[in-house]
This record gives sequence, structure tokens and C-alpha cells, in this order.
Amino acid sequence: MAAAETAPPEPATTPAHRDGNVLRWLAAHTVSLVGDSVYFVALGWSAQQAAGPAEVGLVMAAGALPRALLMLGGGVLADRFDPRRVVLGSDALRCLLILSVAAGIALTAPALWILVAVALVFGALDALFVPAIGALPPRITGPGQLARVTGMRSLSMRLSQIAGPPIGGLAMGFGGTAATFAVAGLLFALSLPLLLTVRIRPLARGHERPEPGTVGQDLLDGLRYIARHRLIGPLVAVGAVCELGLTGTLNVGMVLLNAERGWGASGYGWIVGSFGAGAAAGATLLAVAGRLPRAGLVLAGTLFAASAGAATLALVPALWTAAALAVVTGLSAGVFGGLSSTLVQTAADPAFLGRVTSVVMLTMVGLAPLSYPLVGAAIGAWGAAPVFLGCGAFGCLGVVVVLACEAVRRAELPRRDPQVGF
Repeated sequence: MAAAETAPPEPATTPAHRDGNVLRWLAAHTVSLVGDSVYFVALGWSAQQAAGPAEVGLVMAAGALPRALLMLGGGVLADRFDPRRVVLGSDALRCLLILSVAAGIALTAPALWILVAVALVFGALDALFVPAIGALPPRITGPGQLARVTGMRSLSMRLSQIAGPPIGGLAMGFGGTAATFAVAGLLFALSLPLLLTVRIRPLARGHERPEPGTVGQDLLDGLRYIARHRLIGPLVAVGAVCELGLTGTLNVGMVLLNAERGWGASGYGWIVGSFGAGAAAGATLLAVAGRLPRAGLVLAGTLFAASAGAATLALVPALWTAAALAVVTGLSAGVFGGLSSTLVQTAADPAFLGRVTSVVMLTMVGLAPLSYPLVGAAIGAWGAAPVFLGCGAFGCLGVVVVLACEAVRRAELPRRDPQVGF
């Protein structure tokens, strides 16, 4: 198996969307993401049957704590043991966990503490899975194809968000919660043979892993690497600013803005759907183009457009105007996120990529929720408009960082091999 794991993938001159190795990885990741969505449907419904609304929120949030606490450790393991092996191991354990829960629920109604325990274990396994799956793209394709792979991965995430809940609801209607958990487990199982066929490149000469120390030492080495890197450090800081400034506004603030405007449930659906459509369009742009020139300046421009769009959403009176603005905001955010991720992956030493990915993901799953109660309380006190404007202005601080940092401002994506076609 070791020879198969390190055998080089198809030639780097193969465009990502025609590279069988990339497509197998993408299919495995998509199936696993759909499994995630179905699992959350099953978990939420089980909690609703076992307890009241407050307990449902407790169960649904339980997995976030170990995910945030263990994410950095997951990055260390991805670098130490090979990201593909960590992905396979964590996905196999998630499969066994969820299928065991399905069997248990088929025999008896679950107690609340069991659901909390399942959420905690699943969150811990996610902390291993997420950094490892994010560290794989540079090991399965060439640098010139990473922007395209990032766009394809973003589209995969959107597809899973669309497909997962209906699949979970259909399973719930036919077989109840046990069947829904079973479907989620089978989806995780389906991803395993696909992952087994994915071949990764060996680390390039000069990028071999150093002798591992303790987990703490390896983690500190990774954090020092990020802090000292002239491109990755500022990009992580910009991403953190973006998450703190915009994510709470768009997730929590949009619900409260919709209630303030009286647009109803359908209005909220239009705005969220429009944002999702714009983000999908941004991912498609990266997947098709493969490379955008002057990436650093495009990064600044799209972050400014996303921040300005989020700020302006609270100022428009008509639903159709808000929906159109949400499309532009989503498109800008989609391009910004894809470009930032690609620049980080192409700049990172492969020996540190798991740790770099874990820090990037921690800013998303750890920092963003901190803004939720603040945004809610601020809108309750002052109304939506000043809070949206303030959060948009905060997001623009990231633009200042990009323009002030020469390494980010002048950053470029790798050029594709001239032999690579579309």
C-alpha cells in the first residue's frame, strides 16, 4: 500500500477537471460532505424527539467545542502521518460511529446524553478530517491547477449543502431517524474506496518532514512558520478579519434584518439563496479560469466589494434590491475565499500544510461564532443599519492589510504549464 500511496498522480499537464486523480478526490469529498449534511439532519431530529428546543441547540452545538479545541492538533497529525492516511482513518471512524448510532436507535430511543456524546466524538473526528482533506490538493495536482481545484471544491460544498438536507428528509420520511443515520454512515463508507484510489505525490526534495518532536513542539513550529511567513501570515490575519466582520453579519444579522423589514420567510430564502448563487458563480469562475492575474489586487478588490455589499444590505428598502446585492456580495466573497485559499496552498511548504490548513479552518469555525451574540445584541440595541455598516467597515480592515503588505499586494497565482489546455 505504501507504494500506491506515494505513486505520482497523472501528469501535472492534465487540467484538473480532466484529471482522474483530482476527480476521484473530489467525488470522495463531495460524498463525505453530503454525509455530513444528512448526519446533522438526523442528529437534530433525534434531539427534537428526545428533549425540548433548548436541548436541541445544546446537541447541535456540542460538536463545535472539540472541533475547535482539537483542530490544531489535527493539523499536526496530518503533517506527521500523511494527510491521506488521516483522512481515511477519520472517515472510517465516522462511518463506524454513525452506523453504530443507527443500529442503537433502531433498537431503542436515544437518551439526550448519548446524542451529546455522539456529537462530541463526531466533532473530534472532524478536527482530524478537516485539516487533512484541506492539505491534499497540493499533493494530487500541480501548482498551476490549484485555483481550479479550489473552485471545484467550493462548488462541491455548495452541492452538498443543496443535496444533503433533502436526502436526509427523504430518509427520515421513509425510515425515521435510524434510517437517516444509516444513510449518513453509508455515504461515509462510499467515500472510502474512492479515497483509496487517490494517489499523492511524495514531498519534493528540500521539503521532507523534519524529525517529529512532541505534538506541542510540532504545533509551535507550525505557528511560528505561519507567523514568520511573509505571505501566509498576513493572509491568515485577513481571513480572520473577514470572518469576524462579515460572517456574523450575514448569518445572524440577515435573520434580524429580514424580521425588521417584514419580508417574511420567503424573503429570507430569496436573500440567502441569492448569496449562495453568487458564491457558486465565484467558485465557477475560478474553476473555469484556473488563474486570475494580479491575484493580490483582485483579493483586495473582492474583499472590499464583499464588505461594501454586506454594509449596504441594511440600507436598501426593497427585497429585490437586497437579493441583487446579495448576489454581488456572494460572488465577491466566493472569489476572495477561493483566491486566498489557493495563495496559501501554493505558498505553504508541503511539510507544514496540515498545520497551516488547521489554523485557517480554526479562524472559520472558531472565530466566526464569537461574533454571533455580539451582532445579535448590537442589532437589538441599535437596529440593523448601523451594525451592518460597522461590520462592513471592520471587514475593510482586511483590505488595508492586503494593500499595506507588499507580499500580498503583489501575490500572483502560479502560471499554468503552456501544455495544459482547458
